[in-house]
Amino acid sequence: MPRTSLTRRIAGGVAIAFGVLTVFSGGRTLLGSADMGAVVPFVLWFNTLAGLAYVVAGLGLWQGRRWAWPLSFAIFAATLLVFAAFGLHVARGGAFEMRTVYAMALRSAVWGWIAWVARQAFSGR
Repeated sequence: MPRTSLTRRIAGGVAIAFGVLTVFSGGRTLLGSADMGAVVPFVLWFNTLAGLAYVVAGLGLWQGRRWAWPLSFAIFAATLLVFAAFGLHVARGGAFEMRTVYAMALRSAVWGWIAWVARQAFSGR
């Protein structure tokens, strides 16, 4: 297996695992099973629904589907937009948990890496 293919599959596996964990965590919070403190609703809903897209993008990467690159980039861009909107919410004095800042930073970094891997994997085809 060429290095690019292995890296693409690792990124796909990371995306799938991240997506499953995100849907599970978000779903528990939305259903009231987990008290997460000062939840910012639009961030929670975005992350939970995006978790489904994470799984789809991960499967696409794992299988070597060309559409995985634009989907990964769209997830990355949407995550940055929601992170910026969250920053505005915080700047306006909205309630939040510091772990949300860390989680959004982690999501942004992970999806930046996944989108970069996808672009590299499919740019030569």
